Amino acid sequence: MAGPKKAKKPLTEARLKALKSKDKPFKVTASQGLYVYVTPAGRKIWRVNYRFQGKQQTLTFGHYPELGLDEAKGLLAEVKKALRSGLNPANNKSSFQRPQISVDNSFEAVANEFLEIHRHGHRESYVQSIKESLTNHIFPYIGARPIDKIDPPELLAALRRTESQGKLNTTSKLKIFVGLVFRYAIATGKAQRDASADLKGALKLITPKHYPNLTKSADLRRLLLAIDSFSGYPVVKIALQLSPLLFVRPGELRQAEWAELDLVKSEWRIPAEKMKMKRPHIVPLSRQSLALIERLRPYSQNSRFLFPSPRDKNKPINPGHLLYALRSMGFKADEIVPHGFRSIASTLLNEQGYNRDWIERQLAHVPGGVRAAYNYAEYLKERRRMIQDWADYLDKVKAGDG
Repeated sequence: MAGPKKAKKPLTEARLKALKSKDKPFKVTASQGLYVYVTPAGRKIWRVNYRFQGKQQTLTFGHYPELGLDEAKGLLAEVKKALRSGLNPANNKSSFQRPQISVDNSFEAVANEFLEIHRHGHRESYVQSIKESLTNHIFPYIGARPIDKIDPPELLAALRRTESQGKLNTTSKLKIFVGLVFRYAIATGKAQRDASADLKGALKLITPKHYPNLTKSADLRRLLLAIDSFSGYPVVKIALQLSPLLFVRPGELRQAEWAELDLVKSEWRIPAEKMKMKRPHIVPLSRQSLALIERLRPYSQNSRFLFPSPRDKNKPINPGHLLYALRSMGFKADEIVPHGFRSIASTLLNEQGYNRDWIERQLAHVPGGVRAAYNYAEYLKERRRMIQDWADYLDKVKAGDG
């Protein structure tokens, strides 16, 4: 027979003062939905959970010790009174918040404001990935802090938590994102300086990533023949067959749309918003590429995408489709990844003596300068010839003559 449940200790001022931070955020209940939320950085934030019209909502009061236990309970009583009157406390937050700082000046609030303003012109998935990264790795530690009070050591401590997990690439990107938020805060008068600017050399360097590739004729032939024999989803097979012919980035390929193709001119014009460097890009199409594209039509009916998802024609195949297909054929991570087709083309075209500028422009590696930035048709005539030569070369490799 189970014994009686142990009564929870009441939350007192003494207990509040004694609360220590942990590796992850946690909360300690006070009463009737009121609790204190303790961040890994040691911030103690008063919050209350309540239901309004059947939906769970959360209201933030302020920070301890600026806002004491008794005052927090007093604000809780005001929230309950508003609810009994049929009012939603969230619609009149200023009546319930007693912070010593402006909530709008917290790092999290400024970051969200920055992301909302810059949402236009970027893919929604890109914006969401930034927000998710900040939510998981930055907001729990400095999100509630006034952005103009965050100093370099405090920011470094937050970034080193991610670095200590071996996520060096994520840490590097986070530092860039945080710097953008700080610079936005400076421009809008919410901060005086960028705390990330003083972290140069304080974080571990990323080892440059070299994508695996198969450049020996025998290995390349094995790869091309395996792709031709792939028995999975035909759309994925054709995407893989086009990958070495076009050598665009995998994300650019799988999101290709019929409206971007000019089959009369034999070219694919990728809009700037889909490109990594945010500049439009022209991809000449060889005879072999055009033939493969025609084979996609039965599978992409009623879809704007060349490579529609098998589950939803309104979406392209997901990033894992190409990788899973390569693994199912027996190719390991140290042999080939979807991005590796670009390395194969770059290596072999350079070995075959093609002009390096043509190759770099075809890879959408744009050098500096106004002319290079805007002339996305640069070397187009030469690139058309190179792309067709390259497609013919791959045919010879498959035939054993390469």
